[in-house]
Amino acid sequence: MASLRAVPLNTVFSKSGKPPYLACAFAASALCNRRQTYSTKGKDEIADTLHRSIVPTMHYQKSLPRLPIPKLEDTIRRYLAAQRPLLDDEQYSKTEQLAQSLQSGAAKELHEELVSQDKKNKHTSYISGPWFDMYLSARESVVLNFNPFMSFNPDPKPEYNEQLLRATNMVVSAVRFMKTLRSGLLEPEVFHLNPAKSDTDGFKRLIRYVPASLSWYGAYMVNAYPLDMSQYYRLFNSSRIPKQGCDQLFTDQRARHLLVMRKGHLYVFDVLDQDGNLVKPAKIQAHLKFILSDPTPAPAFPLGLLTSEDRNVWAGLRQKLLDAGNQEALRKVDSALFCLCLDDETMKDHIHTSHNMLHGDGQNRWFDKSFSVILARDGTAAINFEHSWGDGVAVLRFQNEVFKDTTERPAVNPNSHPAADADSSSAVQRLDFRLDAALRDGVNTAKEHFQTAVSKLTIAAMEFQKGGKETLKKKKVSPDAVAQLAFQMGFLRQYGQTVASYESCSTAAFKHGRTETIRPASIHTKRCSHAFVREPGKHSVDELRKMVEECSKYHGQLTREAAMGQGFDRHLFAMRYLANSKGQALPAFYQDPAYAAINHNILSTSTLTSPAVNLGGFAPVVPDGFGVGYGVHDHWIGCNVSSYPSRNVHEFLQCVHKSLEDIFTVLEGKPIGS
Repeated sequence: MASLRAVPLNTVFSKSGKPPYLACAFAASALCNRRQTYSTKGKDEIADTLHRSIVPTMHYQKSLPRLPIPKLEDTIRRYLAAQRPLLDDEQYSKTEQLAQSLQSGAAKELHEELVSQDKKNKHTSYISGPWFDMYLSARESVVLNFNPFMSFNPDPKPEYNEQLLRATNMVVSAVRFMKTLRSGLLEPEVFHLNPAKSDTDGFKRLIRYVPASLSWYGAYMVNAYPLDMSQYYRLFNSSRIPKQGCDQLFTDQRARHLLVMRKGHLYVFDVLDQDGNLVKPAKIQAHLKFILSDPTPAPAFPLGLLTSEDRNVWAGLRQKLLDAGNQEALRKVDSALFCLCLDDETMKDHIHTSHNMLHGDGQNRWFDKSFSVILARDGTAAINFEHSWGDGVAVLRFQNEVFKDTTERPAVNPNSHPAADADSSSAVQRLDFRLDAALRDGVNTAKEHFQTAVSKLTIAAMEFQKGGKETLKKKKVSPDAVAQLAFQMGFLRQYGQTVASYESCSTAAFKHGRTETIRPASIHTKRCSHAFVREPGKHSVDELRKMVEECSKYHGQLTREAAMGQGFDRHLFAMRYLANSKGQALPAFYQDPAYAAINHNILSTSTLTSPAVNLGGFAPVVPDGFGVGYGVHDHWIGCNVSSYPSRNVHEFLQCVHKSLEDIFTVLEGKPIGS
């Protein structure tokens, strides 16, 4: 999966007048943390919306710059630099030869054809179509392999964390978000380098009259950088539909109902009236109370488990569901605004929360929905989202806005009463499905497969309390670079190796940008890790500190390049995709074991900090890998890491903690072990 990625934007946007770029994927955390200024009217007037932006939501979309295709020689140079720490001299020599061969013959022609195709498709980016196809063609289960989770912070007012109350408020705020978005009143995603000039009502009133074909340039003139918002279209009323060979994305914006799951049952009720207005919060509260009070036992064959299956298997079973006369019920599931999962469990700790929100028991989830809001009995809340339609930019913006709205402007409070006239027994429909023997067997098999898969997953967490972002910035090193160095150092300490590592970076500053990869393992991190782990006594404190600074400098360079679309991974992927789509033989470069190895990402990492988010996580992307979710906060660093049986996640976190201790000790001018 593309990871949870957000870096300080002042490291990413150029003050020199060069093209702008943003490094985030899960992009918007720094953006959503920024001060927002909205032009709003009276509270009663905007009950159905979050705010009223002066600038229309999609005003900048048409004029966004296009994602560049890197020069072939630059891609080769960057690829070889990433391979150098992973290979011995003999392996590197072979890989270098194969990489240089890309500059001639059929490989060069592929690059030239890619550039030619891109020039003919100026409405999109060269990576958008292939990236959608990669996700939708994957046949593995979306559970663990693709869907991540992000949990909400608790409401700061404890009494508002009661399950029914919080569920009602979240549903109301979610619908407000949807209505704000679709009415064009949602504030556009813009990074303001000089907010005193650009993040003002005066500038917004001016820029709204600049034609959409030129609006980006108008913002750029005052150091404001709009971001792509094309993925927001799939946020609501959307589902991934299993098909043989390649799935499809489905969206029906006409639907007015919410999908709610409890004890494996599926319920629907309208949250918009016939005029498209928000149903009264007291009625929504009554409907949710009705569902929470339903005494019906859990179904013997909970259908949600099918969404955790292999995609071809699920496609075949879905066709059987349709053939059995379940078309209307499935249509209601697929077209619902989103899925609300009401769980009966109380969360014990962060680890329990991570497992529950990442996969749960599989019975009370519909993993194909664009996103699901999950609420435990104690009010612990999270979002689990399907990854093919987007990279999390829209999801994180949604999560931030919903948290802000529910905590600052809750629709119901502890003294509110569900509407007496809601008539929930008529308004709420529990969906019934006709299941024949083959479908019942399919559910049972899916349950077995699900339980086998999740039983292998271990999740552990670590908090480093001796310093964080503020200390590192004072020492003039990148907080993200230090965290990544600690992961490299920790893995070397535990396993004695430097391995393929992945950090995702959003290219949302470009039209239909998706992500690019930052490769955190470098000759600099390898040299530094060896010095700290293997031979700390051979180097002075000053020498070790300079090594850390060099790692920080190089990581910053990689981040800037990736955010500008100047990595190598997406370019090489698009060339390979083009060859496959034309039925051409792949160049010898793609047969190199080193190419396969660098794409076997043992350390898959994602960072996320947000006022709304308490915790985020995902499973490893390879069986012998780690899924590293982390956040560098002002005064501490946290990690939430997953692994399968071939790796020891607890020991890894101990090694990472030791690495952070050593790095901070050296940055303070003290010798290691002092």
